[in-house]
Amino acid sequence: MRTEQLLLRSGLTVAAVAALPLTLTTGPAAAASGISVSTSGSTVSVTTTACSRTATTGGWGTASLLTSSQANFSQGRQVALSGTTSLQSAAWSNVSPGTYTVIVMCAFNNSTAGTQSIIVSGTATPTISATASASPSRGVMGGLGGATKDYGTMTLAVGGGLVAVGAVAAGWFLRRRSRPYRL
Repeated sequence: MRTEQLLLRSGLTVAAVAALPLTLTTGPAAAASGISVSTSGSTVSVTTTACSRTATTGGWGTASLLTSSQANFSQGRQVALSGTTSLQSAAWSNVSPGTYTVIVMCAFNNSTAGTQSIIVSGTATPTISATASASPSRGVMGGLGGATKDYGTMTLAVGGGLVAVGAVAAGWFLRRRSRPYRL
């Protein structure tokens, strides 16, 4: 009976471990949309391979950047796609912080290449210049995650209590396992 349970448990574990690489290789849902949107400071850019043919006018298509209050493609900031048959792109600069939706329409068959949401933080990446000071003005703010935030006494007391309960439970478990007459 115990051997059967042990084999069943290890079989389920092996199945879960075998399925893990398959779930990790599937991309995020946004990757299936046909477009890739990225942000760098206040610049939003989009790339796609879906608009590989031009219309009779010679354009690849149009990309539109919509705010949360805008409902359709024509209300957003529109930019013409540029590129080649293998990759098309568009970019918007001076975008204010907020949540946006990017929609790409191909010119050849007037179809939607994809839709994706993005959050613009508005903080530009810092550039290092020759006039920058060599030392930080506020000192180094290192640590593990929340080292720069001041938590209250209650939060620290609850965290310390959880650590103490975990230590007592681990000691109790190890003490029970060390007794030879227990199965």
